[in-house]
Amino acid sequence: MKRIPRRLFLSCLLANALFFGCNSGADDLSAPIPASAPVPLVDLPDGTYSVDFTTDSPMFHVNEAYEGKSVMTVDSGRATLHLVLPSKNVVNLFLGKAEDARRPGATLLFPSDERVVYSDGVAETVYAYELPVPVIDSKFDVALVGRKGNWYDHRAKVSHPVLVEDPASSVKLTPGEYLIPVALEGGSGRGGVESPVKVVVGDDGFHVALKWSSPNYDYMIVDGARYDASVVDGRSVFEFAVPDLSAPLAVVADSVAMSRPHEIEYTLRFDLSKAVPVPTSAESTAEVQDAP
Repeated sequence: MKRIPRRLFLSCLLANALFFGCNSGADDLSAPIPASAPVPLVDLPDGTYSVDFTTDSPMFHVNEAYEGKSVMTVDSGRATLHLVLPSKNVVNLFLGKAEDARRPGATLLFPSDERVVYSDGVAETVYAYELPVPVIDSKFDVALVGRKGNWYDHRAKVSHPVLVEDPASSVKLTPGEYLIPVALEGGSGRGGVESPVKVVVGDDGFHVALKWSSPNYDYMIVDGARYDASVVDGRSVFEFAVPDLSAPLAVVADSVAMSRPHEIEYTLRFDLSKAVPVPTSAESTAEVQDAP
């Protein structure tokens, strides 16, 4: 029996390792992510709930201003958590594993700005996410990425849902100018709006000045009327009027971020219970004069 030359043996061994190692697909992050199944429906009546949000990490939690509580909305069985984080350090979330979040075609969640006020009166702008909730009272996978680009796996749980009356439905605002928190739902998650938003309340309804996170929206359709954008500080800004903000507001925004413009459906939720009046110039002058 002929002996195989050592050099030939090692060459074959190396070729074999390269072939099977490169084609195993176990760690090939260039492979597109398979089409994801719809987020499962939850067995809860439609409505707004106060819930507990917990994770396996002390670094991933609800902003301390809310003491571990979040607001979850259930619409036709689909649950969405309004998750306010402690800072702007988490730049994307993904419902699933970090390995899948890094693959082409992964549906990443993008943040919106939210202003929080702590118990000592200090205010800060942080990131908030609209996180789909696949299950109640059981753990599920959520991956996050920070500013350094590293993805991390976490296990999260939404529990103890308590149906609450929507305080916005019973709030009556007198005419004047307010700052009102707003949450954006729908779309791909890439779009965001600035919160709180400036709203002027008059006898004829609510006049809203809505600022998006980018200049990529050229018009909106609100309550059947079209509004064109103005670009301010590199962001699309829309001014529109509606008769009521106590209920979720369905809108359409035309995005020009892709190769061709396309209309995207969104829902805006205004929290009238947290409306803060904007002082008039006369009131501001009086405060300065009265200051010791």
